[in-house]
Amino acid sequence: MANNLKRQSIFGVMAIAFSVTACSMNPGKLPQLKTDLPTSKLHAAKFPVQPTNSKVNSQVLPAAKVENLSFAAPNKFQGKTVYQVHLGSNEKVIALTIDDGPWQNTTSQMLDILKQNDVKATFFWVGQALQANPELAKREVAEGHAIGNHTWHHWYRRMDEATAKSEIERTADLIYKTTGVKTYLFRPPGGFLNNGLAAYAKSQKDTVIMWSLTSADTDPHAKPQAFVNNVLKGAKPGAIVLMHDGGGDRQRTVKALPQIISGLKQQGYRFVTIPELLKIP
Repeated sequence: MANNLKRQSIFGVMAIAFSVTACSMNPGKLPQLKTDLPTSKLHAAKFPVQPTNSKVNSQVLPAAKVENLSFAAPNKFQGKTVYQVHLGSNEKVIALTIDDGPWQNTTSQMLDILKQNDVKATFFWVGQALQANPELAKREVAEGHAIGNHTWHHWYRRMDEATAKSEIERTADLIYKTTGVKTYLFRPPGGFLNNGLAAYAKSQKDTVIMWSLTSADTDPHAKPQAFVNNVLKGAKPGAIVLMHDGGGDRQRTVKALPQIISGLKQQGYRFVTIPELLKIP
């Protein structure tokens, strides 16, 4: 009996020590990334800041993957680069696209706003951010948003075909394993079209989705109202709007989003996802 009590005491001390050690770890810290190109004025993501235990909105998340959900463009857009869609009917539709997530706090806040306003957007995911926040990714899919591929590391530098393939396919694989989604929509980080990424995506018949209107929400000196003004003044039927939920502190974008949505609605716009926009005659 005495020996048993002694062993239990030893195991108890070891368990407490392990618990303290585990709680002091930071498993979500991502490696510092470097590029050999200057930061794009259009799109400057900052990695990393993500922990894996990000808290999301208390709404119920899907228990399992959504199977057989695919986001693809019509044949005429496959292997092409798209900046906007020229609509024959001049129908007032517009697509909000949101890059660099899923991101702790910001993504859930933007999802709340989109849901409250009955708006669907298209999110372009970075593989590392997806790996850190799979529950947010599942929520985006469950709430009806479209998904695109935004590479694994968000590198701007020139890449050989093998590296470009890894950046895109590694992310595509994780998107499928996490959510059951297959996407054939690709956006190159920083909008760089000549560093090997877009060429590989096109070789796989993916559609390279650029933008015709930017909120300029990566400008570190601008206030939220500037993002609102940029979008509302530049809006045109068939436009693709660039915004961000990740890659840095995007609280200014969160503040701007409700006004962007209400302002576009006042102008008579209807919101569509990228797949929906590409299917409009």
